[in-house]
Amino acid sequence: MSPEATPPDAPKLVSRQRFSELLQEVAAAHQGERVSVADLLTAMRGRAIAALLFIFAFPNILPTPPGVAAVLGLPLIYLSSQLMLARQPWLPGFIANRSMTVETFRNIVARATPVLNRAERMLRQRWWPLVSPGAERLLGFVCLMLAVLLSLPIPLGNLLPATAICIIALALLERDGLWVILGLLSTAAAFVWVGGMAYALFKSALFVVMNAFGA
Repeated sequence: MSPEATPPDAPKLVSRQRFSELLQEVAAAHQGERVSVADLLTAMRGRAIAALLFIFAFPNILPTPPGVAAVLGLPLIYLSSQLMLARQPWLPGFIANRSMTVETFRNIVARATPVLNRAERMLRQRWWPLVSPGAERLLGFVCLMLAVLLSLPIPLGNLLPATAICIIALALLERDGLWVILGLLSTAAAFVWVGGMAYALFKSALFVVMNAFGA
């Protein structure tokens, strides 16, 4: 049977609102000066965990001030843990109450929308076993490892882990098993890249120390 074939016991494919459309609706309709994580959790409804994984991972792909990865990494760790444990999305108050200005959120949505539009033209519901509930738990573990990797204070070490999380999140949002494979390949690349960067930093630090004490 080809990967595109759908067995009789496969879940029925359901047409759903595109994630990009949902994000734009939330950005346009939100009342108030700030948008909290709790607001986003409510607005994303049944797709909360995957949607929030994308929202917290995507800014790490953009040019951001140092330290942003550490701040955004903590919500990613919580959310991916809940995906791994198949729990309903919940965040502790010190994370749920964090907020950003509406202008900042709308700017993130505006920068993410062209990327999402291009991705959504390629995404479709297929290869359902790779987005089944059991597979989601395994992907939650993968995202947890990526979130920890993203949080490490390694220069340029957050780009590939964030990209892998975004790809996996989009795969879950649109139920696309092919994109799960792309996300796993990106995960492998992220670990190789960050491992190489960490090794290079260690060797550089060791060289400096050896020369300092050898002088």
